[in-house]
Amino acid sequence: MTQTETSNQTRKLTLITDAWQPQVNGVVTTLNNLVRQARLQGIEVDVIHPHDFATFAMPFYPEIRIAWYTKNLEQRIIEFRPDAVHIATEGPLGWRARRIAQKYNCPFTTSYHTKFPEYIHQRLPWLPESWLYKIMRHFHRPAVRTLVPTASVQEDLLARGFTDIKLMSRGVDTDIFNPSRAKAMKFTQPMHLYVGRVAIEKNLEAFLDLDLPGSKIVVGSGPSLEQLKQQYPDVNFVGSKFDEELASYYASAAVLVFPSKTDTFGVVNIEAIACGTPVAAYPVTGPKDIITQGVNGVLNNNLAIAIEQAKQLERTQIADSIPQYTWQGAAKQFIENLAFIKFEGNH
Repeated sequence: MTQTETSNQTRKLTLITDAWQPQVNGVVTTLNNLVRQARLQGIEVDVIHPHDFATFAMPFYPEIRIAWYTKNLEQRIIEFRPDAVHIATEGPLGWRARRIAQKYNCPFTTSYHTKFPEYIHQRLPWLPESWLYKIMRHFHRPAVRTLVPTASVQEDLLARGFTDIKLMSRGVDTDIFNPSRAKAMKFTQPMHLYVGRVAIEKNLEAFLDLDLPGSKIVVGSGPSLEQLKQQYPDVNFVGSKFDEELASYYASAAVLVFPSKTDTFGVVNIEAIACGTPVAAYPVTGPKDIITQGVNGVLNNNLAIAIEQAKQLERTQIADSIPQYTWQGAAKQFIENLAFIKFEGNH
């Protein structure tokens, strides 16, 4: 197998991911849309995910299943004869696929979606982030290219010794997420909205501890949900929402509050902006790459100040402020950065 410089000959793609439906998170949203766009372009995509194998529940995240017995994975990849292989996650399936690709001297690409070193360190403080980043660096080093969502993530990883880092942005479906979804809702106004996983790494308490007028609404589920329900009885925990119903929450809120300091992007930010709702966040990786200060959101190390200032923004132009974020554009970046595999005598 040999590699060419471009992937414009790609007609068959093997995509390996440890994160897939029915999980609800930005990684799954991104991969679903990339696969859909690739198929619309006539690319046959074989998505290899945990539910193809025997699994067990991930510690800390019982709703996430981990593949532990990847029978026939090597055979499946070989028999499909892909033109490109993309390893989207650094979980057990990703590591196994990486070993198979190296065994056959097969070029492949990877993605860096999640700051696992920070996430793991928060749960297991005795594990140093530097050691965890060393593992991540080792995982991605053999890849022809590693795709990241923002320039600040690219800069951070390059500073940490990662190589061959390329940008692949994210998108939003404005047929679903747009200001017309606003409607009267049962919550006291103004509505302060959070959308995402309910988990320790999302820093939700920084939002929930604030004394704010109106109501606080949390859309999503996760391992911290029951604990936070008991801790904050006045907060409206409404569970996971999807598509048009989710868009109505965005469009009807006064502000989306994004308290995370460890995300690499935050697709919920551009979904809210597409619905005409400003975002309040810390000036960290993800929000600082997306939000135009004073136009579609406010960044401040004081989250309460960010929230109050964001609510004062003129909303009429917010939805039109992010034309660059389309799934068609993200898929174009994705496909152009794939590493083409040439099988001798066949291509």
